[in-house]
Amino acid sequence: MAAEWCSMYDAKRIEELDNWLRSENIDDIECMIPDFAGIARGKSMPRGKFIDGLTAKALRFPESVFGLTITGDYATNDHMSETERDVILMPDLDTICMTPWHSEPTATVICNTFLENGEPVEFDSRNVLKRVLKLYENEGWQPIVAPEFEFYLLERQDDVEAPPQAPVGTSGRRDSGSAPYSVDSLDEFAPYFDDVYDACEAQRINVDTLIHEAGPGQFEFNVEHGPAQGVADQAFLFKRILRQVALRHNMFASFMASPYPDSFGSAMHIHQSVVSLKNGENIFADKSGESTPLFLSHIAGIQKYLPQAMPLIAPFVNSYRRFSSGLSSPTNTHWGYENRSVGLRVPSGPPAARRIENRVAGSDVNPYLAIATSLACGYLGMKEKLKASPEFKGSAYEASSRALPRHYLDGLKNMRKCDPLKEVLGEGFVETYLDAKEMEFDSYSSVLSPWETKYLLLTV
Repeated sequence: MAAEWCSMYDAKRIEELDNWLRSENIDDIECMIPDFAGIARGKSMPRGKFIDGLTAKALRFPESVFGLTITGDYATNDHMSETERDVILMPDLDTICMTPWHSEPTATVICNTFLENGEPVEFDSRNVLKRVLKLYENEGWQPIVAPEFEFYLLERQDDVEAPPQAPVGTSGRRDSGSAPYSVDSLDEFAPYFDDVYDACEAQRINVDTLIHEAGPGQFEFNVEHGPAQGVADQAFLFKRILRQVALRHNMFASFMASPYPDSFGSAMHIHQSVVSLKNGENIFADKSGESTPLFLSHIAGIQKYLPQAMPLIAPFVNSYRRFSSGLSSPTNTHWGYENRSVGLRVPSGPPAARRIENRVAGSDVNPYLAIATSLACGYLGMKEKLKASPEFKGSAYEASSRALPRHYLDGLKNMRKCDPLKEVLGEGFVETYLDAKEMEFDSYSSVLSPWETKYLLLTV
């Protein structure tokens, strides 16, 4: 792996990049990495420093950012020390693109991260996904994925502690009530979505369909399917686009899993299949169109290990409110053909498109980690030759079998004990991530809730 960073750039490519930056009048470059929550962290620098830093390995950032919690604290342990050593940022030039919302020409690039010895930083969620993909590559396989993002547009407000409000459309009408698949509601926010499409084109993000979801001001965007690494990069950039464009339309875009207690939650459904590196054929279906044993083992792996991996696909206390809402949210790992009530749906389609749709992950996830987790579970199922349960037919919303953990702490405890996932994802990453999540729970628990104030303060 150490050789990877030494041969990452050559003089010709750097010259071509510098010429492109000059031709576009770009003098500011944003170098980004994702933290545990999938939030973009990094630094902005002038063109000259960026170009010089490519070969000098001079672009650096504190390793501690990978232990950052959502509250701004840092997790440290035996894997991540308190010395806050620097890691080396090596921009992935395949990801460089324009940042369209800045007033001056600006470029964005996602960075690879390495230690001084050339080893990849194990806490970097992008490296976690690469680690999983390498396991597939060793078997002659390549995962193909497609994420579907549900999110809410909210009225911009100064008091973030106030209940969220659905936004007002261009006609002045507030989006309210349930309006699934409403074309008129899409038209209300056409200026916003036009700018989103323009930004996606500037950042080379291949978006697919757009629909109005069931909640007020709730929408769903799909990123087109493709190899997992590139799609995860697009998903990371895409969430940032939705937020940044919303701000410029006087709105907030929220990926919170359950922003309204009495309405629909927001998921990030992950469609995943696996093709052979040898011939490009989908290994989940045979020539007659039947599901292969590998496909059923992939499902079985998700069934067995996803409940152990909940902190990565339900990363916050609020994530679990989505499962308890009873509104189109799966509560178990049953699977079925064309059945949206189960956690693992097999959509209809030709054999070449045979895939599983993981419907459990919330939209509040780090896309790198959610994709890596879902693929890791399926990989373990295939390697262990696990057997899937019989197809579930009918509504699974009330099914008590194969239930997912219903509490945040249960998810943390389950993952602490799951050695196979630690081996696939990296023990140092898993332990540090869980330490950060425990810190977040302690912070959450220290705040008096409105329920306690309403029912206990003057009553007991």
